[in-house]
Amino acid sequence: MKRVVFGTGLAVGYVLGARAGRERYEAIARTVRSLADRPDVQSTAGILSAHAHDWARSALHRAPHEATAHVSPN
Repeated sequence: MKRVVFGTGLAVGYVLGARAGRERYEAIARTVRSLADRPDVQSTAGILSAHAHDWARSALHRAPHEATAHVSPN
């Protein structure tokens, strides 16, 4: 999850930085890196990652049942 948060911040920084020039890009990138390194952001990212994993696993287990439940017999 840390990579996703960092990658998203980097992408946003790139787009905004490309419009504002190299100096602004570097400032945005530093801000994003400092935010990504904060313990509260790390904790939230970990919690969201765990929930996403649980939701995905639950969806994968339900998918076969849901797919066959909606098929009408011929």
